[in-house]
Parts: sequence; structure tokens; C-alpha cells
Amino acid sequence: MSENEWQALTKSEKAFMVNSYEIDILAGVWGDLDDADQPRPVKELAQILLTLIDRGWIEVRRVAPWTSPSGEEGFQPGELVPRDQLPAILQDPSSWDYPDDSWIGSVTLVETEAGKKITRRSPEGMDE
Repeated sequence: MSENEWQALTKSEKAFMVNSYEIDILAGVWGDLDDADQPRPVKELAQILLTLIDRGWIEVRRVAPWTSPSGEEGFQPGELVPRDQLPAILQDPSSWDYPDDSWIGSVTLVETEAGKKITRRSPEGMDE
């Protein structure tokens, strides 16, 4: 993928891509969205994200518990949310909120191998 593809993305599309690179839960994207998009209804924001998913650049997964080999507990991306379930989940405002108690089950953005070609551009192409 080229630098031109990265440059062609809107600020909000880039926010979703960066959050997938960071394996952040969906609520984490709010602070990175374009100022003009932040007040938009989640139904409209979901359409931006679904476009990136349909390009094969991002997956949506459920947060799952994880225990390191040393016994420390944490979180990891779990099961893939099927594409046919995504519109309903992404249009639910609670999916865009930080959970009060546990992140287990929250949706997280994960970049795909194709997405890595967008977020990990070559050094000679990075003149931002």
C-alpha cells in the first residue's frame, strides 16, 4: 500500500486505523476523531468504521481475559464479531462507552494484515 492511500483517509478514518493498531476498545476512538465528527450519532460513525472493515483493514473482536506465563492477568482480543452482527453492535451507543466494571466482552478494534500495510508505511513515505 502506498503513502497516497494513507493520505486519502479522513482524520476520523485515520483515528479508527490508529486505534486498531493499538488494539484499543471502541470507546478509545473518541479523542482521536475529527472535531467535526465527534458530535455525530454513533450510527454515522459506525458507517465510517464499517467502510474500513469492508476494505479488510480492521476487525472487531470481543475483549477476552488473558493470563501471562508469569500468572499476571490482563486482556487480549478474543473472538471475532461476525460481519452480519456488526451493524447492530456498532449502532448501539453502549458499545462506544467505557465499561464501568470490566472490559471483558467490550468490542475492540484490531488491524488486519492488510491494515498493517496502511499503518506501517515505509520510512521514505513518512513526511508528515
